[in-house]
Amino acid sequence: MTNQTNHVNSTGDGGYERRDVGPALILYFLLGLGIALVLSYFVARGVYHFLDQHYAAEQPHVSPLVTDAPTDTRHLPPQYQTDAEGRDYEKYLHKNFPEPQLETNERTELNTIRLGEEETLSTYDYVDKSAGIVRIPIDRAMDLIVQRGLPVRQQGATAAATAANAPTKGTKK
Repeated sequence: MTNQTNHVNSTGDGGYERRDVGPALILYFLLGLGIALVLSYFVARGVYHFLDQHYAAEQPHVSPLVTDAPTDTRHLPPQYQTDAEGRDYEKYLHKNFPEPQLETNERTELNTIRLGEEETLSTYDYVDKSAGIVRIPIDRAMDLIVQRGLPVRQQGATAAATAANAPTKGTKK
C-alpha cells in the first residue's frame, strides 16, 4: 500500500479542455446549415410541384353527367364571382353539377326550412280548397278553443244508450 494520492487527470490540465472552438468554425457551420435549409426548401417545393402535377393528370372527370366542367373545381370561374365575397356557389352548382347536390351552407338551408315552417304555422291558407279545409295560425286556433271550448261527450246520454243496448243477466237473446 502506498500513501501517494493519484489524481484522475494526470496531465495537469485542470480537468477541462483548454482549447476553444474558433469563430471561423462556427461561421462555417452556420453557413452550411443555411445552405442545407435553402436546398431542402427547393427540393421539397419541387417534390410537391411534381406530386401536384401528377395528381392533376391522374384525376378522373368530375362526373360523366357534367358538361364543360372546369379543370380546377376548387376555384370559381370569374363569371360566377358576383356576390359580396366574390363567390356565388348556388348559380355555379345549379348550372354545372347534376342533382342531387350536397349542402353548401347548412345554416342558411336550416334557417330557410325553419322560416318556411314558421310561415306555415302563423298564416292562413287553404289545405284543400275544393273541400273547404283551411289552415289557421296557432294563436287564432287557441283563441277559438278558449271561446268555444273543446268538444265533449255527454256522460249521461252515452251511459243510457250503452245500458239500453246491453243485454241483462237474466234474459236470453
